[in-house]
Amino acid sequence: MNESNSLIRVKRIGTGLAFLIFPLVFVFAFAGHPGLLSPHFLAPQELIVRARGDTMLQLGHALVTLNTGLLVVVSIHFMKLLERTSLAWAGLVGAILAVLGALMLAADKGALCLTMSALDKLPDEEFSRMMPGLLLMFAKEGWLVLLWGIMLLPIGFAIQAFGLIGSKAIPRWQGTLLLIGVLLVATPDGVEIVNLTASILLAIAFVPYGIRIIANRS
Repeated sequence: MNESNSLIRVKRIGTGLAFLIFPLVFVFAFAGHPGLLSPHFLAPQELIVRARGDTMLQLGHALVTLNTGLLVVVSIHFMKLLERTSLAWAGLVGAILAVLGALMLAADKGALCLTMSALDKLPDEEFSRMMPGLLLMFAKEGWLVLLWGIMLLPIGFAIQAFGLIGSKAIPRWQGTLLLIGVLLVATPDGVEIVNLTASILLAIAFVPYGIRIIANRS
């Protein structure tokens, strides 16, 4: 019995930490983008140039890659909240889409972002000769087109948000901030001030929620 209670406590604390950490990682990652106060959509070549030699940007991408695991935990938690409601389908469908989107997010950051840190070791002349290939990568040519599956992440969480609001499984204000946050956080590269705002909304909604889970008051 004690072992079972310990396992339940570990799961509860782990889930609470996921809700604490995931929005804060997004806040840190988006806050570290250059040109935050000069928003404009970026072409593939501009993304490549921006990433070159920017340690803070690459650190943010690395943390977001790891953060995808926490997003899976969060989506499964929402699915369980909705299991015994009339909107259980929203929890299940949303979780499936969100998990697939999280996998694509990890692949996207690994393929297009973390690789840039390795290329920082090349001198500018050699790096310039790689530009045609990099442009094809950042344009998501070939099988990289699968990375557009990243859009399943906000769609999945949006479905769950509608379910959570409709079933009143969480307070309406939290569900509303979740819905707004997950839709805005998918804003394309170059307008990270919007993504940062969305991340702050998610933090406002779910940092207290995570604390309540850890304290076993949820």
